[in-house]
Amino acid sequence: MLSGLFFATAPKACAEDDNPTVSITPRVSGRSNQLKSRAESLRVDVNLVLIPVMVTDPYERPVQGLRKSDFHVFEDGVEQEISQFFSEEEPISIGIVLDASASMRKKMDESRRAIMEFLKASTTGDEFSLLKFNDRPESVCPFTTDPKDIENILPSVQAEGWTSLFDAIYLGVNQMKHANHARKVLLILSDGGDNNSRYTEREITNLVKEEDVRIFSISIFDKSSSLEAITEESGGRAFRVRKLEELPELAATVSEELHSEYVLGFAPAERPTDGKYRKVKVTAIPQTAGGLPVRTSWKRGYYSPAP
Repeated sequence: MLSGLFFATAPKACAEDDNPTVSITPRVSGRSNQLKSRAESLRVDVNLVLIPVMVTDPYERPVQGLRKSDFHVFEDGVEQEISQFFSEEEPISIGIVLDASASMRKKMDESRRAIMEFLKASTTGDEFSLLKFNDRPESVCPFTTDPKDIENILPSVQAEGWTSLFDAIYLGVNQMKHANHARKVLLILSDGGDNNSRYTEREITNLVKEEDVRIFSISIFDKSSSLEAITEESGGRAFRVRKLEELPELAATVSEELHSEYVLGFAPAERPTDGKYRKVKVTAIPQTAGGLPVRTSWKRGYYSPAP
């Protein structure tokens, strides 16, 4: 399956003792040994591949009511038979990753509002964590099912320092081992690129391929090609706002999308055990009422079992 072997722990309320100093493993040439060991833990027996898929119209509204026959799935260019198909709302584990670098100083109020709107649009059973990043990433609140735990701590997050975006994504993905739900998402709010990380964009892209965590990002003002590439690989979406006042509404829209997805399952026609990455492509053939094509987002692949 497309999920990692994670062990869950019970959520904790935010407290001073829950904010340890975060240590990021120094970067080494190529993939780090830590990333390699993580990849090996994910290459489980692949009898059924489950692909979460989101379909939206040109106005970013979820497209409901699709059938199995509306989708086609390809693995390494070869079409696969869809044996499983369902659409249901299940609780999600969501790690909120907030840019708290100096360039965000005049954008923090709207960013806090956006997070609160996102929390309001959540459904019963969702759990959340909060991570901020500037010179380095730091866990601010571990997973909790009470949105007020996040809301109460947001005012203490102040903007200063540089931007360690890639390190923050690494930490956010790694913290998902504490999540209690199978569906895992990172939501990133940032206004720029990276200028202070130990990890590179390539290393983070490889990590995202290996993990079952979908990444959604909201870029403030400037388009971020790095975030777009990383989110697309994970099966998530990258958004951008040109006006600060657009942030809260967009955050609520993202929450709606997260809770409206299809899951497609297929048994690979060939089941090699070479440990290689298998590319997956999903297409949806229906059109919206206005005759415009829909947008499809999905997890871009998985690793076959290692020999």
